[in-house]
Amino acid sequence: MTTTTKHDTTGGTAGGQNGRRWAVLAICSVASALLGIDNSVLNYAVPSLSAQLAPSATQLLWIVDVYGFVLGGLLIVAGNIGDRIGRKKLLLLGVAGFGVASAVSAYADSPATLIAARALLGLAGATIMPSTLSLVRASFTDPKERTTAVGISGGVGAASFALGPVVGGLLLDHFWWGSVFLVNVPVMALVLVAGAVVLPETRNPRPGRLDWISVPLSVLGMFGVIYAIKTAARDGVAEPSVWIAAGIGAALLGVFLHRQTTLQEPLLDLRLFRNRAFSGAISANVVTMFAASVLSLGFSLYFQVVRGWSPLTAGLAVLPGPLAAAVTAPAAAGLIPLIGRARTVAAGLFLMGLSTMGLGLSTPHTAYWALLPVVIINGAGLMLTFAVTADTILASAPSTRTGAAAAISETAMELGGALGIAILGSVLSAYYRSDLKLPAGLTAVQRGAARESVSGGVETGLRLPGALGRQVADAARQGFTDSLHTTTLIGGSLMVLGAVAALITLKDVPAVLNDPEPDAEPVPAPAVG
Repeated sequence: MTTTTKHDTTGGTAGGQNGRRWAVLAICSVASALLGIDNSVLNYAVPSLSAQLAPSATQLLWIVDVYGFVLGGLLIVAGNIGDRIGRKKLLLLGVAGFGVASAVSAYADSPATLIAARALLGLAGATIMPSTLSLVRASFTDPKERTTAVGISGGVGAASFALGPVVGGLLLDHFWWGSVFLVNVPVMALVLVAGAVVLPETRNPRPGRLDWISVPLSVLGMFGVIYAIKTAARDGVAEPSVWIAAGIGAALLGVFLHRQTTLQEPLLDLRLFRNRAFSGAISANVVTMFAASVLSLGFSLYFQVVRGWSPLTAGLAVLPGPLAAAVTAPAAAGLIPLIGRARTVAAGLFLMGLSTMGLGLSTPHTAYWALLPVVIINGAGLMLTFAVTADTILASAPSTRTGAAAAISETAMELGGALGIAILGSVLSAYYRSDLKLPAGLTAVQRGAARESVSGGVETGLRLPGALGRQVADAARQGFTDSLHTTTLIGGSLMVLGAVAALITLKDVPAVLNDPEPDAEPVPAPAVG
């Protein structure tokens, strides 16, 4: 059955009624991919930019983290603004801003300039992320086509994180550190021009008054929580700033959530969570990002530190994952009519759980070909999950609130990933220190450096002469893979539990989800019988 979005457009639904809708998908997918690449590529430029700009330790942390702080803090506000002023308009503004901020980042001549430019990148990214999914949903009005299109768009965005090391490695092998930002400019210029011509405009025709008191409560509350999570992951929970930021952020978010229940037109429509399809899909995304973070972190450290591969080689090693995701995208839409949404999401989570545990079986000398199935299965599982959950989230919300719904989804994923790095990353570090067996003959300083991280252990070993150095480096590599066994078992088990939860929360959600009436409250999915 084909539905329309006539209540939610100002320029009609031409983008969803003819071949232009695939051009819309292409434009939105390219924009999403650039965001994913930009979010992961910076880590590989840190050594060269540090040598040229000489940032302090604090400035370097802000260079790396400010993008995520601003992005996560502004997503909910940006999604609501898109519903009000038009998602195409907001996307084009964000694309233009992202291109300008990328150019400023590339030619930054001081740490302060780079920090400011990275903050602007986060602001622009917050406007792009919910707009792309909203425009894809509005352009594909046939439920089956929409599932495929939303899955491709969301999957491209998720898989593009793995392309960061490849793009970064290729650029940094031939150009200066600013090239990892400058490459965004021509691509975003192309997206801007093509988007202005091709993209349809959609908005909420009766958005109501924007509650300006809710805006700072949301932004500052999210900023505080994300800052606390990232700081805890880096410096530990004993750091006073962690608890101060967490307390302030939680208090502001508490006030924000209470205020939303009293408003006729809330910034965050909590009624969306009454729909079991919506809340179940959000929960599945959080579990996926939480547990997947340990796989991403584990692969990065394993290939680059334990195996000693270059960033480019390590990036190419994980590239089969995104390729498998791309191949799986059409299959995800085809599976829904056969086995249902709940089983498709559960299958994706189960495959990701298996691949996460599979990484834990690696040793410092495991052949790459033995790990290749893990990479491929993970990419396929990721797409099976995200293709269905993204479509479920957008199709469960009224078309007038797709920007807000997409923003909630993206925010949940940001928080899930940050929490995963903070918690599972801490577990990985703790087990590394407990599993590390260093040889005798080291000074206290050398032992401390080796116990700090696997990178510190390998570097310490490389600086020491002869057999002692080899023993220290080998001990660090073995200690890391031993800790990986336990941590990936935890992460994989969480995904398996998430698969079981998806079978329950998404039970009876129909294979074909028609759009709710734009002005109606979300209708809860049928109760579990």
